[in-house]
Amino acid sequence: MTLPERARVVIIGGGVGGTSIAYHLVKRGWRDVVLLERAQLTSGSTFHSAGLVGQLRSTMPLTRLMMNSVALYEGLNAETGVDVGWRPVGSLRLASSRERMEELERQAGWATSFGLPLELVSAEEAHRRFPLMTQEGVLGAAFLPTDGYLDPSGLALALAEGARRGGARVCEGVRVTGIGIERGAVHRVDTEQGSVEAEVVVNAGGIYAPEIAAMAELTVPIIPMAHQYLLARIKDQIPEDLPTMRDPDLLVYFRRDASGLVMGGYERDPAPWGLDGIARDFNNRLLPEDWSRFEPLSQNAIKRVPALEHADVIKLINGPEAFTPDNEFVLGESSVRGLFVAAGFCAHGIAGAGGMGQAMAEWIIDGEPSLDLWKMDLRRFGDAYRKRDYTLVRTIEVYSTYYDIHYPNEERQAGRPLRLSPTYPRLTALGASFGEKSGWERPNWFEPNASAFPPPLAGEGQGGGRGRPAGWAGHHWSAAIPAEHRATRERAGIFDETSFAKIEVSGRGALAFLQRLCDNEMDRPVGSVTYTQMLNRRGGIECDFTVTRLDEDRFLIVTGTAFGNHDLGWMRRHDPLDGSVTLEDVGATRACLGLWGPRARDILQPLTDADLSNDAFPYLTAQRIRVGPIPCLALRVTYVGELGWELYCPIERGLELWDALWQAGSAFGLVAGGYRAIDSMRLEKGYRVWSTDITPEDNPYEAGLGFTVRLGKPIDFIGKEALIKAKADGVTRRLRPLLLEDGSAIALGGEPVRLPPSPSGGGQGGGIIGRVTSGGYGYTIDRSIAYAYLPSAQAAPGTSAQVQVFGRWVPATVAREPLFDPAGERIRS
Repeated sequence: MTLPERARVVIIGGGVGGTSIAYHLVKRGWRDVVLLERAQLTSGSTFHSAGLVGQLRSTMPLTRLMMNSVALYEGLNAETGVDVGWRPVGSLRLASSRERMEELERQAGWATSFGLPLELVSAEEAHRRFPLMTQEGVLGAAFLPTDGYLDPSGLALALAEGARRGGARVCEGVRVTGIGIERGAVHRVDTEQGSVEAEVVVNAGGIYAPEIAAMAELTVPIIPMAHQYLLARIKDQIPEDLPTMRDPDLLVYFRRDASGLVMGGYERDPAPWGLDGIARDFNNRLLPEDWSRFEPLSQNAIKRVPALEHADVIKLINGPEAFTPDNEFVLGESSVRGLFVAAGFCAHGIAGAGGMGQAMAEWIIDGEPSLDLWKMDLRRFGDAYRKRDYTLVRTIEVYSTYYDIHYPNEERQAGRPLRLSPTYPRLTALGASFGEKSGWERPNWFEPNASAFPPPLAGEGQGGGRGRPAGWAGHHWSAAIPAEHRATRERAGIFDETSFAKIEVSGRGALAFLQRLCDNEMDRPVGSVTYTQMLNRRGGIECDFTVTRLDEDRFLIVTGTAFGNHDLGWMRRHDPLDGSVTLEDVGATRACLGLWGPRARDILQPLTDADLSNDAFPYLTAQRIRVGPIPCLALRVTYVGELGWELYCPIERGLELWDALWQAGSAFGLVAGGYRAIDSMRLEKGYRVWSTDITPEDNPYEAGLGFTVRLGKPIDFIGKEALIKAKADGVTRRLRPLLLEDGSAIALGGEPVRLPPSPSGGGQGGGIIGRVTSGGYGYTIDRSIAYAYLPSAQAAPGTSAQVQVFGRWVPATVAREPLFDPAGERIRS
């Protein structure tokens, strides 16, 4: 097909990703779409995919993405006339240890809250469904009847046919050589056959995506990994409806094939590929068979399916697939306006292609997807991933631990340490147990605090906070966490928050810019600190942070460590580009220490000439002060619900600031605290976490943040119309805290919530009404806490409910918030 001179959208890549995006764009009425494929459709990684389709993921939005895929696959054959080979035979996931069975129990809870018909079955039932397996060592399994498998090439060809019928042009044999950019926005795509002007360009290049991104001076953190699976014929009869099966304890998976059985897995010694570049002619090609690397997997497979020992091997398929450092897709708009990425499918591309294409079409046409796709958003990767070596070691780590049990609060080890706070030597000397966030080393807790500040022996409450939590919550835990929590509540704690993302917004148009994006009033006096959100057009929460007015035309935004790239990207997308606004990431230039607790003023006041009294320095204000000789911007804010300040100083003075505060605090029982204590304290106060408690799918009224909304401010803000409508229609769901009656039961996120069934069994109740967004233990109120969005009409404070924790329905009560210091007296003291 002859290349057009221009198109509304150009998609680069003809695998399942690119064809799905083209298909969904034309379904939405955007017909001026051109898809460019360097060789033939499916010739990258699609043609050698194993084709498994599993739907259950760790969050509702990601699961819904997979469910949308299955819904599409069911009717694609009839719509396009191309057979995708969809076989909804169901899937089995085996458990051969108590820990793995607990994982399945947790996943069953997710499935219940997500609306998937997953059931836990016995080893005998698993064998009945998959008669080729041995039951040896199997404790049970999860069965999901709506999963299955298909023909990956057939899927891509069907999607391409659907796109063509809708008006899209599919051009094979067209190699992209460059991407043109003007004024920060994509302008054209250059190819060996000529150039195509475009408003939108989508990099759906799979294993070639990093090479394509480099044409726009961008980095996409993807590593091709050589993934292998076996095609074999066995003598045993294979049922037509044999479900797919995963045995994560043995690192292997199975499915039926027309000529036998497919068996693959994820080895402990993965093989990155193409690190020095991919050959120009690597199309429709496989890698050499690597039997030595595959041998441990084949031996494991024989343990589970003995018939494979004497099978006839048809072929060992070895092909490169694109993996990312966290084993999730890379989706969304890049820092170049109009240049989108949809790649890095991590062996889930077939399962997610249909839903992914739908979400990307929404992103391109509407400006944002209808689902919360933060866990797949390109912007989750910060500057650290511009280094190929860091991306490589992180990707090897996730591939080699693909089937491992990943307990909550697990810390990854590869590539560390990378980014260090100036206080790192002191934190290390104090016995910090470090975690990592966006490359930053951060203390989770300080182990010596566990013995220095032991928990009380007796007290009121449920008692669950007196020792190590039961079950999964007890992994990656220390008695130092409640010790630091209580010490901060009773005396004072010092916390290194240097990793927080910090963004300056300045210029003659800065105020108007922020007024347009924020739901709160930004035109406040210099020195004001304002808690606010930035919303999408649907009223969903895209950003959540504080804004400090430094001068008339200069503002400081402080947001979560992992969200800086995202929030800066959201603002850049709405930059008027007229020179009136400057956006600058200043995170690396300033250290930040948080000092909180009832003795915080006693500690800080002797170090400064500034008046720190409540009248002179009220809550939610900022002042420039000196702490000893160190210039600081002091913000009277809190994320723990206590009196205190965040102190920002030049990064090179951070260690000096820590030493000054530490020395001054020794007489008042100051304790060094970590982020796990912060999380426990914020739960008691009901402070939200963006990406879990509040997302682009939740509006401020639902989230309990209506107090930040100023519908009457002089400048209309993005999302205002949606909020007006939501308010008029009435808020039908609200984020509520639940107090669990069993203090040893800790909700970790994703657990279903229901009303108690009627005692007679024939009445109302018992239905799922929500799922947990976040949970943990409140060591001051001494209760297990879970937050969930619940129907307003059914779950007012005082309502009895139940939360399913690892298969057990735990009684709970919907509570009023905040659970701690409801009048806010401590933060304003």
